[in-house]
Amino acid sequence: MIITLAHFLVVGAVLFGLGLFTVLTRRNAVAVLMGVELILNAGMLNLVAFGRLGSGDVGGQVFALFGIVLAAAEAVVALAIVLQLYRAVRSVDTTDATELRE
Repeated sequence: MIITLAHFLVVGAVLFGLGLFTVLTRRNAVAVLMGVELILNAGMLNLVAFGRLGSGDVGGQVFALFGIVLAAAEAVVALAIVLQLYRAVRSVDTTDATELRE
């Protein structure tokens, strides 16, 4: 069995769909962050697949590496925000974050 670009795109679409479903349906801030990470991983998978199978160079892999570094930085900042939310409200439920506006 030969793995083609279509296989990578299907896996990327499934990851993106699961991430979007998680972001839209969860109220827990940590679960929403996990959904965002799934969406970012789907994008990185597509970058690597297009870079490797499209032109054959490592350009897509380099962009994916930068994307992984940015995703790690995003996770650190987001977890810091979740910790501050927990300290303020004693919950990580995203609906409780509306109380911070008052």
